Amino acid sequence: MRLLVIEDNRNLVANIFEYFEARGHLLDAAPDGPNGLHLAGAQAYDAIVLDWMLPRLDGPEVLRRLRDAGNDVPVLMLTARDELPDKIAGFRAGADDYLTKPFALPELEVRLEALVHRATGHGRRRVLEVADLRLDLATLEATRGGRVLHLYPACRKLLEVLMRASPAAVTRERLEHALWGDEPPDGDMLRSHVYELRRSVDGPFAVKLIHTLPRVGYRMAMPTEEGADG
Repeated sequence: MRLLVIEDNRNLVANIFEYFEARGHLLDAAPDGPNGLHLAGAQAYDAIVLDWMLPRLDGPEVLRRLRDAGNDVPVLMLTARDELPDKIAGFRAGADDYLTKPFALPELEVRLEALVHRATGHGRRRVLEVADLRLDLATLEATRGGRVLHLYPACRKLLEVLMRASPAAVTRERLEHALWGDEPPDGDMLRSHVYELRRSVDGPFAVKLIHTLPRVGYRMAMPTEEGADG
């Protein structure tokens, strides 16, 4: 499994990493809500372990923003709150499972395995699709009309964000955050990356899927869908 752990307790994170990496899992970590939200939007994970009490942005708000952005990655809420109203609030925010502290690491592992097993359809890979465009989240291979698209990592990140949101619009700010977090580079680097993405995704094809929304951002959709602009 590839996991994202959003937790500010360094000792707990170290314990989780030691246990899961010894079993062949891949992990990333974020110490607060904004960084966790950035990683969750910029990378493909099989599941997320999300603490409730986080600096700068709490766990339920991170989860709400993920779900509002169309990100359906399985999320296990990790917290010391064990009252029923807290559990209900966590599930209503979009959590798939709930584990209270303290907990046993083997239990965390089997719960995550169960979430991933259900989310991937008993072992099938998760694939994003828009028209004839496909992005395999396991292999990160992108194809259109059966043709493999060769994408730079930044373009692949943009593609995933646009495909997850499709057919909704994605603001420039959100795309910049997916690439660079809270410190975007000077100049309009986003425009350059979108240009490169268009060359691969739309260049060789008659039907264009990536559309510019002036003063807003971009969206990915078939031209016949309402609101798709060139």
